[in-house]
Amino acid sequence: MSTERIIHLADLSFIQNSLQGVRSDLKVVHDQVDGVGQELSVTRAELATLWQEFKAFVSADLLAKELHLAETRQVKIRQELDTRFGYYGEVRRLATGILQAADISLVRQDTLTTATEEIMLEAAGYWLAPALVALGAWLNDKPDLAGKALAEAIRRDDEKTSLFFALLCRRAQRPEACRTWLDRYFGQQDPLQLDRQTVVLVDALASGVFGPDVRSHCSLRIEGWVDELSQRVGFIDEQRQQWNDALCSKMPTADHGLRYPHLKQYSPTWPALNDMLNGATLHVVIRDYFRAIFDGPIVPAANLLAAVDQLLNKLVSNFDDEELPLRRDERLCQLIIEAAGDRKVASQRYELECKALDENVSFMQLLTNAAMHPETSHSSRATQRYAVSLSRHWIKDAHQDLTASLRAAVPQQVAIGIDGWQGVTGNGDNEAALSESLAQHVEQRKQQALATVKLGFMHWAALVIGIGFVLFGLPSLNFLFLALGAGCLIWFGTARYQVAQRHKQIEQDFARLKTESLQALAACLAEVVELRRDFARRDSMAPEVGELLDGISPEQYVLAPHDTTRQVMARPVA
Repeated sequence: MSTERIIHLADLSFIQNSLQGVRSDLKVVHDQVDGVGQELSVTRAELATLWQEFKAFVSADLLAKELHLAETRQVKIRQELDTRFGYYGEVRRLATGILQAADISLVRQDTLTTATEEIMLEAAGYWLAPALVALGAWLNDKPDLAGKALAEAIRRDDEKTSLFFALLCRRAQRPEACRTWLDRYFGQQDPLQLDRQTVVLVDALASGVFGPDVRSHCSLRIEGWVDELSQRVGFIDEQRQQWNDALCSKMPTADHGLRYPHLKQYSPTWPALNDMLNGATLHVVIRDYFRAIFDGPIVPAANLLAAVDQLLNKLVSNFDDEELPLRRDERLCQLIIEAAGDRKVASQRYELECKALDENVSFMQLLTNAAMHPETSHSSRATQRYAVSLSRHWIKDAHQDLTASLRAAVPQQVAIGIDGWQGVTGNGDNEAALSESLAQHVEQRKQQALATVKLGFMHWAALVIGIGFVLFGLPSLNFLFLALGAGCLIWFGTARYQVAQRHKQIEQDFARLKTESLQALAACLAEVVELRRDFARRDSMAPEVGELLDGISPEQYVLAPHDTTRQVMARPVA
């Protein structure tokens, strides 16, 4: 009996040592599992970063493709313009060429006749071709031919022909004929439906091309247009909205995320905050835009001939309705290029300035286009000054409305979201309360994470079974029962050790998360304080726009005429 007991003890000792070895191996496996878990956390963080970089790459790639497509499309549009309307360029160049040649008498009359007649054959349907034939016949003293050609030009485009010959008569210093043509032109105009080339008339008035009598006549006509439009119901509201849209077309689209990186990352309110700063910056943009229009002298043309030639070139080059659809597409492509491929931003800008490319506009819209979109309305700086000064009261009212709407859109509460926690702040002055709330949120998440890592039913069952096997096998030193009991107890102990280690890791992870989250919250609140100050500083520039507009009037910004006669102006339009 004693011999069997010794054998059983020896065998049990060997088994116990083996089980301890297994336990040691399990600890090694657990450490390796912990290492894999840490690597998995790092991998997840790297994947999140990679995902953000991938989205940024996709966005940049889309912008690059839109930019490339816009550049390619713009080239094709210009090629199509050259292909379909290239011969217009030859006709246009011939207009001032004939006049300048006639000024110095270097071209024979036969040459002028031949050139204009060839253009008439090549430019079928184009209003300028018969107008040039009439000009050549007039220079060659052929009244019958001039009359026939003039009738054809009027049939093709009465308005452009009338304005064209009004400028020609002014160039020839024939004021009565100039006034007759202008009366014909004015007689065809509806101030609600003006053609785009009317800006040339305003340009002539603002640039000092017309003599005193004609200038006074034009000013009275323009004053009459404004009075007529002012009688319409809703005119004031219409002007405010019109200028509101025009001012919004200058809205900057900057991303202020580099200056406020934490708000951009953690605040769902960031898009509205970014728009808020851009809206406040608009005051500076508008002020600088108008200041650039009015600062510095405008160098007038050297003489009357040069001044009229500039207007003639503008009239014959920029206002043919056949080209308008392609000009619109070209402008959209240009805006996409300027926006670095951002089609959404470009489309928004295009919608705000597309009225400058409408075939017919009201006189007040014409002034708005001339003032705010000179590149598409083809207005000179002198015309911009005149248009702004004539519309200054409506601009000021629209700016006040825009300022009020921008201020009303300022978010009163800034939302902050950090790793599942949500909080709000007004001015960044409630850091203590938010920090406490965030700390409680992290603690709650930690407790939830700890609660999920625990021993399961199988572990407790193994403990009970293991104790039962040991208690049952000890009296008789039953090897099988003791081995099974020891295995169950060791498995339970290993699981309990793993749970303890996992709890320790969770405590460390959430301690780090709490520190990082509180730091992020503090940074967000500091940026909110700075952002409010930044907005207040930018918004304080708003009164400067009104002060600038109050200091101008129409009669100040009309260039002196090329005649030596003293300027006579109609009363300014308020």
